[in-house]
Amino acid sequence: MILEKIETRTAHAGVIGLGYVGLPLMVAIASAGFRVTGIDICTQKIERLKQGISDVPDVANTALAPLITSRQIQVTTDFSVLQELDTVNICVPTPLRENRTPDMQFILAAVEQVAQYLHSEQLIVLESTTYPGTTEEFVLPMLTTHFSKNASPQTPEVGRDFYLAFSPERIEPGNSTYYMTNTPKIIGGITQCCTQVAQTFYSQFINKTHTVSSSRTAEMVKLLENTFRSVNIGLINEVALICDRMDLDVWEIVDAAATKPFGFMPFYPGPGLGGHCIPVDPHYLSWKAQKYQYHARFIELASEINSEMPKYVVEKISHALNLQRKPLNGSKLLILGVAYKKDIGDTRESPALEVIRLILDKKAEFVYHDPYVENLSLNSRETYHSETLTANLVQSADCVVILTDHGAIDYNWLVEHAQLIVDTRNATHGVQKGQEKIIKI
Repeated sequence: MILEKIETRTAHAGVIGLGYVGLPLMVAIASAGFRVTGIDICTQKIERLKQGISDVPDVANTALAPLITSRQIQVTTDFSVLQELDTVNICVPTPLRENRTPDMQFILAAVEQVAQYLHSEQLIVLESTTYPGTTEEFVLPMLTTHFSKNASPQTPEVGRDFYLAFSPERIEPGNSTYYMTNTPKIIGGITQCCTQVAQTFYSQFINKTHTVSSSRTAEMVKLLENTFRSVNIGLINEVALICDRMDLDVWEIVDAAATKPFGFMPFYPGPGLGGHCIPVDPHYLSWKAQKYQYHARFIELASEINSEMPKYVVEKISHALNLQRKPLNGSKLLILGVAYKKDIGDTRESPALEVIRLILDKKAEFVYHDPYVENLSLNSRETYHSETLTANLVQSADCVVILTDHGAIDYNWLVEHAQLIVDTRNATHGVQKGQEKIIKI
């Protein structure tokens, strides 16, 4: 019955969590012809979405608004709608606690709601990044225990009465080459039948799917992908520190190594890791490994190196100012870019925030410019506003610090007007004049 509804696209789909993952997913499902109901606990977000206003850069208002107007997409804060849905995708945040252990509160809250309204022939898919075993050991028992009293038979069986799978999100905000529908989807169900139902669903709106043997395998795939990036970024950040002491240009070295057509993949240094995935996900794997009496040394070493990069950047700023016979204390810094990566407005876990906190601790002054981030809050009491990038603003700064290499910035113009630049992203690599003003990490 569920397969027929999916294949005819008459199934009523649902998405819980309408952020950077859930909103693009909801639009992709609706664009394939399904009716979709999106659920989120943020009333302000729901009101904006009802007006066809997207707060996710990868979803344009022009794509969202017609689907809202036609009621192909409906959005709500009311979880009781779950009882009407044939499929449910859970796309909620999975942060870390202060001690770097998994914080499962959002998954717990979502699954509790799903369990309350779970019914026969319903497909549940967890997309939130998590540790191997979550779907089978955490989600499944909750669903089975709270299976609807109206369901039949009395003792529900996953893969027969309802279907449960894990399919990790692979969204990279701002990537215009690979997006929701053309990025292959990994799918692992609790049973083979669960995998088949989930694969049939995703194949309606994703170009290519790849099934794996279990939900645990699918969960591990996601952690491997992000741990791979974290470890390699940690490696190149350490190489950057070594090159700095040897007075070598790490950017030139990486570009030269990248000419090798095999056995090398270029990664680049930076002021630290940002975004939800790369700074967070490897700790889920490290935490789970401890349950098996294994110490994930590579993961923790990479995290240690990457987390120290903001301090290195501040040391670099201090050194650059010293060369100008200026102390960091009292200097005016212009921070260019506070988003965690170029050409997006996402500040989640952005290393720029830690750099700013450190320079404030050193009693430096700062203003910032970011074309994608209008307001920046470092804590509940202080909010800073993006300044208009003018020649006077650049000239008045004792040092310009490039923390995000947004493409909208004219770096030739910037170097021309700046007194001094610390470039953490190699954004000024193409600038011909004024290289003597530039210090790179």
